[in-house]
Amino acid sequence: MSLQLGTIVDALGGVLEGGDRQTELQRIAPLEVAGPGDLSFLSHPRYQSQLAASQAACVIVAPAMREAALVRGACIVTDNPYAYFARATQLWRQHHAPAPRMGVHPSAVVDASAWVHPTAWVGPLCVVERGASIGAGTVLQSRVTVGEDCHVGERCLLHPGVVIGADGFGFASDRGAWVKIEQLGAVRIGNDVEVGANTCIDRGALQDTVIEDGVKLDNLIQIGHNVRIGRHSAMAGCVGVAGSATIGAHCTVGGGAIVLGHLALADHVHVSAATVVTHALTKPGQYTGMFPIDDNAKWEKNAATLKQLHRLRERIKALEQAHKAA
Repeated sequence: MSLQLGTIVDALGGVLEGGDRQTELQRIAPLEVAGPGDLSFLSHPRYQSQLAASQAACVIVAPAMREAALVRGACIVTDNPYAYFARATQLWRQHHAPAPRMGVHPSAVVDASAWVHPTAWVGPLCVVERGASIGAGTVLQSRVTVGEDCHVGERCLLHPGVVIGADGFGFASDRGAWVKIEQLGAVRIGNDVEVGANTCIDRGALQDTVIEDGVKLDNLIQIGHNVRIGRHSAMAGCVGVAGSATIGAHCTVGGGAIVLGHLALADHVHVSAATVVTHALTKPGQYTGMFPIDDNAKWEKNAATLKQLHRLRERIKALEQAHKAA
């Protein structure tokens, strides 16, 4: 199945140059493998060499790359090629995918007191427990569990194996044993949220765990109890957010990063992959806390030296000043 180039421009905008609106596109493909029937995109100038060599029928480019693209052939000029590409994939899916499913799969288990909007889809082997609610247009793919009294908003997508509303990790120590703290809160998920496969979002201990509108969570993420994630924040795979942390709006957290409990991250904070956030981040910006891998003995020596760097720096400054004075 194909899609005409003009259909994409009519739907998504941009300026088509050097191309024929009637061109039939067979797929969307990366620059380096795109063929004469494909639509591709250039997301960063560093890939300009791939643009020149690409056989794509048409390439989505930014205004700064317009001239280089026209030397090669047809292009769609738009301010944000990567976002345009994303919307093109959505348009392609709309034209080629089967109609959205609605209702409840026969193998799913939905408690009689739960509420599922008629336009939602509860897939195979899903479980929707007592008092839970699923909003309009939301899709629960296979083996998703939505725990009791948890709420999932509209147009959400929960991938296979997601667990919403398992107990948070709460125990009190008493004479060498652990006493369970019953988790009496729930989970509230806003609209347009996507949750990756096998990600777990724990219910709150006393108050709800809250995932605001537009949040995107990758696979294998752990969100602890009473965490709050602000609107349109995104987290890559294997992130762990400990209990009662608050993540602001429009934040990003790279893969494998950890946010310790009871910390707050301001809006527009961006945490690099594998970073461990050990204190509150009150200002927007990019934060990184990685230490290069090395032989363990060398790593321990370097780590010990690193702790002394500030003191050594001050000593060097004092010696420099003394030398100048002499």
